[in-house]
Amino acid sequence: MALAHSKLTAQGQISVPAGVRKRLGLGPGSVLEWDEDGEKIVVRKAGQYSSEEIHRKLFATTPPPRNLSELKDGIRRHIRTNHARR
Repeated sequence: MALAHSKLTAQGQISVPAGVRKRLGLGPGSVLEWDEDGEKIVVRKAGQYSSEEIHRKLFATTPPPRNLSELKDGIRRHIRTNHARR
C-alpha cells in the first residue's frame, strides 16, 4: 500500500505530501536523494555526509603495527601510571 501519491507537473516537478514531509522531517531547503534499488526508485532525505565519507574520515590513517615487546611495554607503562600504589 502506498504511503502517499504525487502528481508530476509539465515542468517535471512534484509536491511532497505533508505526511511524508512530516515523517522525514523535511522543510524548505531540504534535499531529497533518489536511488535505484533493482526495479524500484527509492526517495529519501539526503544525509549531510555519506557513510563512505564518514568511514574515510574515521579510518584515514591507521596506527603503525606494533610488535609484541612494544605492546607489553605500553601495558606496563599504563599499569604503572594508572594503578601504582601511592
